[in-house]
Amino acid sequence: MRILILLFLLQVCLAPGMAQPRQQRTYCNPMDISYRYNFEQLNEKISYRSGADPVIINHKKEYYLFVTIQGGWWHSKDLINWNYIVPDKWPMEDMCAPAALSVRDTLYLFQSTFEQRPIFYSTEPEKGKLKFLNRWLPRLPKDIGPWDPALFHDDDTDKWYMYWGSSNVYPIFGAELDKSRNLTYAGNNPAEAYKAMFWLDPYKHGWERFGPNHSDPFKPFTEGAWMTKHNGTYYLQYGAPGTEYNVYGNGTYVGKSPLGPWEYAPYNPVAYKPGGFATGCGHGNTFQDNFGNYWNTGTSWIGYNWGMERRIVMNPAGFDKDGQMYANTRFGDYPHFLPTKPLQNRDELFTGWMLLNYKKTVVASSTLAVAPTDTVNAERVADENPRTFWVAGKNRPGETLTTDLGAVRDIRAVQVDYIDYKQTIFDSDSTVYTQFKILTSTDGKTFDVVADLTKEPKKDHACAYVEIPARADGKPVRARYVRYEHVYVAGPTLAINAFRVFGNGSGKVPATPVMTATRQKDQRNADLTWTNAATDVVPGRSGDPATGYNIRWGIAPDKLYQTYQFWSDQPNKFELRALNVGVPYYFAIEAFNENGVSGLSNVVGVK
Repeated sequence: MRILILLFLLQVCLAPGMAQPRQQRTYCNPMDISYRYNFEQLNEKISYRSGADPVIINHKKEYYLFVTIQGGWWHSKDLINWNYIVPDKWPMEDMCAPAALSVRDTLYLFQSTFEQRPIFYSTEPEKGKLKFLNRWLPRLPKDIGPWDPALFHDDDTDKWYMYWGSSNVYPIFGAELDKSRNLTYAGNNPAEAYKAMFWLDPYKHGWERFGPNHSDPFKPFTEGAWMTKHNGTYYLQYGAPGTEYNVYGNGTYVGKSPLGPWEYAPYNPVAYKPGGFATGCGHGNTFQDNFGNYWNTGTSWIGYNWGMERRIVMNPAGFDKDGQMYANTRFGDYPHFLPTKPLQNRDELFTGWMLLNYKKTVVASSTLAVAPTDTVNAERVADENPRTFWVAGKNRPGETLTTDLGAVRDIRAVQVDYIDYKQTIFDSDSTVYTQFKILTSTDGKTFDVVADLTKEPKKDHACAYVEIPARADGKPVRARYVRYEHVYVAGPTLAINAFRVFGNGSGKVPATPVMTATRQKDQRNADLTWTNAATDVVPGRSGDPATGYNIRWGIAPDKLYQTYQFWSDQPNKFELRALNVGVPYYFAIEAFNENGVSGLSNVVGVK
């Protein structure tokens, strides 16, 4: 009888129409979480979802994600499926750029502040349970903070520290905390408990310059401190030069003591993604998954409704044999596998699923009539620019976007990114969720449903990522046409800034391009050029036309950890302004198309 009951319950749980979570083995940046509408720009009547300043903590083999002004946090067991949690108590205001830390069976949480605020702790964060560790961390002198804090526990010495800073005037600060006094500042005088760790130096560090591609003379910002200890060395990380542009990255200083002295890492930045769809990856943290693999989180820039409109990314990270810290952003906004074991190769998580519809034909069921200065056509969802988008004539079920891939391809995954166009929502409640269907066709006439979010628990997906299940024979779905069919989003408008289809064609990868690199007199800059394999064949080499390129560089021929992605319809020359004075560099290039990635070119060195 017991077996019959279990079988009955299993049939009920798997019955058609019952909401079931998706089973996925891959993820795609920006992260697919239920970003919250918030009040940052309420007085200006600007409504938008946003997420910034992420911290992911591995706590008792499960993961917790804390993000600026979200009213709570997210909990996951696999780094793919994230459930939103509302705490049972909260500080006097929502948390901005929170610090979080797991030590043994306890999770600690602290908010950015210039005032007196408490440190919380929890032994049941999955239930939203918070308790006061201390009631008031003493006030520091005016304008010092701690804003953008990070907590650190040194397992080897059982000592505690805090780091912080968010300014283009002040440095990153650090202080020891006294656990015997509930993590208040060590010593008797809080005004003397902290000291400067380091300042930005944009005159020597090109990537620390402000503006798009480091082109603005405005004084840059340092923020988002984080500490990682690896093999006895301390890596004090920081974000720079500003969240509003494509070049927002993470750097590190290295030392043998938690409070310095510090040495600037010549390979900085450690996390950097200025090209592609999800640009920017600064102000995050570094954590290890359950297999010991390192990850680096960060903030990706949207910037349409407001300069600080952002999303969250996470990238595989690590330390090489020489102790050099890195984050791998190569194809960082393409699908990646989640690891199931310790990684042996820094690129092994990349699925090899390529973007199939860059600037391909897209047809919409309707388009909103707007002023001549606004462009909201369907083609905008395929241009890889998060600040351009399509707006439907009405936010109603049945609206569609259909992209023509030009030929039948293997379809592996789809990403649908929404943008808040003239929204009126200022708080995420039970009415804020996302539902749609994905359909495919080989002839543009008969379509089959391959994904249906109406069969899942209701959840908001500002950056919805859907892995397309394989056919019954285990092979990928084959299609030329891929359709988004709308069901529901909250608010008056339906606006989508990216409809991205991933998979593989059946042709040849591009020929390996050829590049040159010349260091300028200002050593922070280098002039790069490369052959354009989009329309012409590289002499002596064969392959299908390229749709894009990855410029890869680093401080040694076997340390090409940095990547800048370009498309073939962009100029094939570029002034790179992210280098460090006095550091030799090495460059190489690879081309890619819908079929895959070329071999890496010869490495070019510059002094």
